[in-house]
Amino acid sequence: MASSPLALTLANLLVRPGFGSRRDPGRVFDRIVAEAGEAPGDREFVDDFRALLGWWAKAETLTPVGWLSAQAHVRRHLANRARVRRLIAEHPEIEAEPIERPVFVVGLPRTATTVTHAVLSVSDGHRCPLLWELLAPDLELPPGQRRKAITAGRRMVQGTDLFAPRFRDIHAMAAEGPEECTFALPHALMPFSQARIPEYRAWHCARDFTADYRYLKQVYQVLQYGRPRRRWMLKSPMHLENLDALRTVFPDATIVWCHRDPVTVVASFCSLIEHGMAVSSRPVDLAGIGANWLELLSRAMTRGLAARAGIPPEQLVDAPYSWLGSDPETGAPKLYAAVGAPWTEADAARLPAAVARPKGTRRHTYDLTRYGLTRADVESAFSDYNALRAGADRA
Repeated sequence: MASSPLALTLANLLVRPGFGSRRDPGRVFDRIVAEAGEAPGDREFVDDFRALLGWWAKAETLTPVGWLSAQAHVRRHLANRARVRRLIAEHPEIEAEPIERPVFVVGLPRTATTVTHAVLSVSDGHRCPLLWELLAPDLELPPGQRRKAITAGRRMVQGTDLFAPRFRDIHAMAAEGPEECTFALPHALMPFSQARIPEYRAWHCARDFTADYRYLKQVYQVLQYGRPRRRWMLKSPMHLENLDALRTVFPDATIVWCHRDPVTVVASFCSLIEHGMAVSSRPVDLAGIGANWLELLSRAMTRGLAARAGIPPEQLVDAPYSWLGSDPETGAPKLYAAVGAPWTEADAARLPAAVARPKGTRRHTYDLTRYGLTRADVESAFSDYNALRAGADRA
């Protein structure tokens, strides 16, 4: 891994005086709860994040900036949960908002899920959650508060670009662009992209995520309340491991499953994790990234394949990488037809901007062996999936 950007080195020096607080994460957590608030009857939700922060504090290679990021992650989720619960208490009709026939883009990461989501966002009849909305979900805000919320989202993106300059080349973000459900789900895999947290991993893998998806629905109900109703277009590769829970809460959802060679996927995703983790952990264990994420991603795929058997064929769309990863002009109309949406001339006019790479980004290169993995390792881990993918590619 290359040396830290100067801005990150200076930031670690600046916040180092507060690094010792991780020796008493309970006290830090109490302060966070006092700031963020706690909704009545939400003790279990709060205690789960207390446990997460305690486990995160023990991460061996955590940096001062990493500890600050861990606290920010927990604070944001607690504050958002308290706000959503308060809004529903004040406006009980929010929970009657119908989230009808939503589309969920799933699949392994780096399978063109992002571009697929972007393409689905171009229609006036579709609604994608924007990053700034997911960072602080709320009802329709007055113009001044809205600008403030968007500015906070921009600062988060700018901080990522500053501390991890290559991350933007791999997964560019924009405060006012469509973003994935991971930012709203309480316990997605995001903490694993910042530190090695074995206790949280064991807890995560044993968890029933149905309650998390009920809360995710409430987030989208809040974002829909008092606004024009449009069909939701949602996305996260991390849904793959929890399709049963997703479909329990969203039984009429259409699942768009993106496909790509897992050898390419794992190499590309490990590179993304490396650049992201370097902000929060030093040194970065490259072989550890490879072993950890090969296991997590293959587990997610095994669970996804098991859940797939219960999805009605009319609610499942297989999207080969060639549809949008290499030829979006041809693939976009196919995608819209598959999810039962019209493809219009106005949509076609917006397509180039939706799939264009941000200005200034460079080509992303990666090497599986950098992470201690071989092609045989990945093909063995995804042997069942490869048979499915081959069929999707032929179709």
